[in-house]
Amino acid sequence: MLARNLLPVLGQDPSRSAAPEHRHERHPALEYVEWQGFVRRLREQVEFGYDDAALEGHGRFDVAQVEQSLINLLRNAHESGSPPWQVRLELRRLPEAWRIEVLDRGSGMNEAVLANALLPFYSTKRSGSGLGLALAREIAEAHGGRIALLNRKDGGLCVSMVLPGQA
Repeated sequence: MLARNLLPVLGQDPSRSAAPEHRHERHPALEYVEWQGFVRRLREQVEFGYDDAALEGHGRFDVAQVEQSLINLLRNAHESGSPPWQVRLELRRLPEAWRIEVLDRGSGMNEAVLANALLPFYSTKRSGSGLGLALAREIAEAHGGRIALLNRKDGGLCVSMVLPGQA
């Protein structure tokens, strides 16, 4: 339900997504997507580092939804105080899924922020709407996946989105 409420606010068609409890009613528009081309198009919109060798294979997801999620996550990484060259996107093939990680070397999050950051309208930014991370969570869940926020050992944050799919 939340995704259908948030997507119009962000200019997206609510019929293309649904919260997990409504997946049987509306599904993301899944298509096979070649990772190299997808990441190349994503880099045209926001700067980040990545490893070319890790981009082999195909995912199966709604391109517009996952692209919007990753743009939001990458912009958050740039706003974290991280040096721009340390904002990275990493892709890992798991046995039955793909893990997409957005990494930065900003200040990370304290425990209270980590506990609330994925909730709608929660933001620590002065001008933040609190919709970006909540929308990313809803999109991951609508695809049958999940999202997690983890502080990195040497500073910064890792936002990990796992989407089911075959190579």
